Amino acid sequence: MKRFHVHVAVDDLAASIRFYSTVFGQDPNVEKPDYAKWMLEDPRVNFAISHQDHSKAGLNHLGVQVETGDELAALREQLLVADAGLVSEENTACCYVRSDKHWVTDPSGIAWESFHTLSTIPVFGDHTDLSSVATAECCTPEMKASPESCCIPLQREAGTSNAKCCG
Repeated sequence: MKRFHVHVAVDDLAASIRFYSTVFGQDPNVEKPDYAKWMLEDPRVNFAISHQDHSKAGLNHLGVQVETGDELAALREQLLVADAGLVSEENTACCYVRSDKHWVTDPSGIAWESFHTLSTIPVFGDHTDLSSVATAECCTPEMKASPESCCIPLQREAGTSNAKCCG
């Protein structure tokens, strides 16, 4: 079964956790010093927020979380048909989990992540010290501007967390 995913960058994590806990009527399922996640059943949403000093507040990315590798493979085929510059990542670390992922960018430049979570990990991403990764915004792949849309994902080098969109 699929679950819709929303990731929002926030300015004040504690205030945002209080706000969203009230809105959703439950505390986060995962809470870290720079991240919180609610796994909601009604509606079925994986809603995450994070605070990184270098991130701009607002929508970080949208996505679809699947429960099996077979579901992810089927979703990958749909994304290929959409011809949206698919970027695939295997066993990648982001948001305190290790996942297999496929990224695309919609015509408006919004990053979409399709993923299957493999395991939890004790760090936000591949970098244990995110202060050295000045451009990391969650774990979206590096983007580049194109005439067709604002941003197109590019394959990122293994072990990096570079992300930028339209400058």
